[in-house]
Amino acid sequence: MSERDPAPSSPSVGFSGLPKDLVERLTDFNDPRQEWRRVFSEVMGTFLLVLVAAGGPMVGTAFPGTVSRAAAVIAPGAMVMAMIMFMGKVSGAHFNPAVSLAFALRGDFPWRRVPAYVVAQAAGAVVAALVLQWIVDVSAVHGATYPAATTTALAACALEALLTFGLVSVILGTASGAQNVGIIGAIGVGSYIALAGLWASPLSGASMNPARSLAPDLVGVDFAAWWVYVAGPLVGAIAAVGAAFVLRGRGGGRSGSLAAQGVIHPDIARPEKP
Repeated sequence: MSERDPAPSSPSVGFSGLPKDLVERLTDFNDPRQEWRRVFSEVMGTFLLVLVAAGGPMVGTAFPGTVSRAAAVIAPGAMVMAMIMFMGKVSGAHFNPAVSLAFALRGDFPWRRVPAYVVAQAAGAVVAALVLQWIVDVSAVHGATYPAATTTALAACALEALLTFGLVSVILGTASGAQNVGIIGAIGVGSYIALAGLWASPLSGASMNPARSLAPDLVGVDFAAWWVYVAGPLVGAIAAVGAAFVLRGRGGGRSGSLAAQGVIHPDIARPEKP
């Protein structure tokens, strides 16, 4: 709805009996009070991501031989690609605490919004793990990520940092041209997740996302090497922000802010330089 369009009357939107200001608040996507739509988008998106990322190995455990490793790591990349296409304009399609942190450090995302995004991502991930454990009828630990038997926790943490560095670099790079609110960012980010998983998943699970890894741990009550999947992605995200500064200078411009926040009344720190 544009700012020039009049707000629909309550009967036309099915909210008969509700106050007019409440109807306008619910139907005007340019209203700054629409933050709940962004939060819902992060809950829904992270739920779908974890449903696929943890669901593949859990179904493979319940039905051996049905889900290959390649399918299990490509599926999350394809899901993220689809979600950026259909939800990127609402919330920026973070679905990952490390991404929210990186956008905030970059100056493209307001710090005051970070806690709500992280809570939303955690909630979506935990609900997905609970649903999977109920439907598939195997412990959620089978959908978690762990270092390989031959990989130390420290080495796995370093690998997660490197993988997340690459992932967040791709996200920030496409966001710098406002591509992340469209097909270019979706293809780049989704492809990276799939490619990283194809070679690195046997070593650490190629999580790159604390919410994705910790939710199955929490539901399955198994916290072995949990710190690997918190420290690694956060370190990688911070390093990617530093690299973005070296490559492109400061963030906080219009295109990056639109990509990080979606297009529902974004907080843009400063105008884009010509």
